[in-house]
Amino acid sequence: MTGDLKLNSLSPIRIISFDMDGTLTGGRFTELVWGEGVPRLYASAKGLSLEEAKECVFKEYAVLGEGRKEWYDIKHWFRFFGLGEDWRGLLESFGHEICTFSEVPEVLNLLSMECPLVVTSNATREFTDIELGTTGLKPYFASIFSSTSDFGEVKKTPEVYLKICQMLNVKPQQLAHVGDHRSFDCDVPRELGIRAFYLDRGGRDTGDCVVHNLSQFVERLGLCC
Repeated sequence: MTGDLKLNSLSPIRIISFDMDGTLTGGRFTELVWGEGVPRLYASAKGLSLEEAKECVFKEYAVLGEGRKEWYDIKHWFRFFGLGEDWRGLLESFGHEICTFSEVPEVLNLLSMECPLVVTSNATREFTDIELGTTGLKPYFASIFSSTSDFGEVKKTPEVYLKICQMLNVKPQQLAHVGDHRSFDCDVPRELGIRAFYLDRGGRDTGDCVVHNLSQFVERLGLCC
């Protein structure tokens, strides 16, 4: 470790946190698991066409709703649809769709020499584990946090960030975070004093808290090292 990072005259940054999907990893992995994989298994189990199965499955997704933590739980849906126990096999079957953004390895290698890195994701551990394992990124991170699996929250709420700070033994001002959701990765943590940045890979937004790739995030952190 070469020393704590600093932003202006604020407290040194002791931990750097990354969102997962859309920040470190891209591809169609999650979309295919829920939109193709589960319906295919349901079609096979019930003797339906894929289109009929999709209609049934998507209807049940909607009935439960994104506000329930079970909505994000692959094991819940396997039980609900009677698909057996091999949810891991389904995730692994789409593992080839998992990829990292081009700058990620260099960024993680650089920042991991400065201070510990963690993942703070809305995804369940079943998804983060296979994504980190498939990409080989897991060794870079001291801790992995899932708002759904670890804290029973469907979004990254202020309470989630505060609990993470407590578990890491840092003040909010000593944590930096970056992610691709303007509200849950930037606005919410900034209200707590966390040095948070919104990752807008589409390049449509601008501002002091906006970066367009993780290399720019490094630059923001390094402006006042």
